[in-house]
Amino acid sequence: MSKKIAVLITDEFEDSEFTSPAEAYTKAGHEVVTIEMQAGKTVTGKQGKAEVKIDKDIDHVSVDEFDALLLPGGHSPDSLRGDDRFVDFTKDFIASGKPIFAICHGPQLLISAGGVRGRKMTSVKAIAVDLRNAGADFYDKEVVVDKETLVTSRTPDDLPAFNRESLRILSAV
Repeated sequence: MSKKIAVLITDEFEDSEFTSPAEAYTKAGHEVVTIEMQAGKTVTGKQGKAEVKIDKDIDHVSVDEFDALLLPGGHSPDSLRGDDRFVDFTKDFIASGKPIFAICHGPQLLISAGGVRGRKMTSVKAIAVDLRNAGADFYDKEVVVDKETLVTSRTPDDLPAFNRESLRILSAV
């Protein structure tokens, strides 16, 4: 059954950490919906290889509309967590118990939303200490799945495992 996946994204996202999962999800029949401050805007990846047209603005979406959340890395999560609307959306997603997929710096939004304490997670090395300080159980592995609702990975090198586990969880939702 097709699932609808929200993606919180803005400029300077890590190109492949959006494009690879989005392509895998779409190929599997799921719908990917990009969310930023302004619908219709085009955001650019930090490598300059990907441009993404924003589908919806944060003020006109609800967690109830979606089955899962994707948080790609790069500088995007750090930018978005400075805006309470994105933190609140992430908090609501955590509270819903729906699946969340975060790679590289993506967990920064989860940290700001207070959603990592006691969770098994991984991330890019640069924010590992932030995850530990926020109470996460950190593992330096290509992919970590916690409670069948949270999938985290470290870098673009881990995308095959990240996509595989994300798709496995989507098929069970």
